Amino acid sequence: MHYDIVALPKDQWKGTTIPFTIRSDSYYDIEMSPLNSEGCTVSIVMKPAEKEIVHTPEEYDFPDSLYQDHWEGAEAYGVVSDSGEMMACIEVCPEEWSNRLIVTELWVSDTLRGKGIGKRLMDKAKEIALRQKRRAIILETQSCNTNAIGFYLHQGFELIGFDTCCYTNNDIGRREVRINLGYFFHREECRR
Repeated sequence: MHYDIVALPKDQWKGTTIPFTIRSDSYYDIEMSPLNSEGCTVSIVMKPAEKEIVHTPEEYDFPDSLYQDHWEGAEAYGVVSDSGEMMACIEVCPEEWSNRLIVTELWVSDTLRGKGIGKRLMDKAKEIALRQKRRAIILETQSCNTNAIGFYLHQGFELIGFDTCCYTNNDIGRREVRINLGYFFHREECRR
C-alpha cells in the first residue's frame, strides 16, 4: 500500500499532539571528565539497558505538538488516514540567523514503521532545505532513543553536540541526554 505525504496546514493541525513514546533496550552512555585548563575527555558508548527504558508524553509538562508558538515559520507534512487521523509527521522550521533548517518533530506510528515513511519524510525535509538554500539540517533526539539515532545516522546525519541537563538535572542518570545531530549540504547542492 502506498501512503501519500501531504501538507498539514497550520490552521488545521496546530496543537495536534504527537504521541511519542520511546522504548529502548539500549542507550548511549556519556562519560565526561571535568573541563580544566588542559581540556577534558568525552566518551559516548552504546550500552545495553539493565531494563527497558520507557519515556512517555505524560512525563513532560509540555508534550510535543505541531505548530508550537515558538516555532515561527514552521511547516508540517505527514500521512493522514482516510478517517483523518495523523499517522506520521515531520515538522521543520527555519533558523534564519544560522541558515539552518530544524526538524522540530518527526514521528511515525507503530503501524507504519518499517515501510519507508520516515525516510520519505526526511527526504521532504532535505528537499525543503535545498529549496530554501539552507546550509544544514539540525535536530535533537535523546541518548536512549537508539533506534532514532540509528535512523538519523543512516540518513547521513552526524553528531554535532549534546546537552547533559536539557530535560532534567539528572539526564545522564535517566539515560536521556539531548543529542544534537546535523546533516550538511555541500555548497554545490545549495546552489541548485
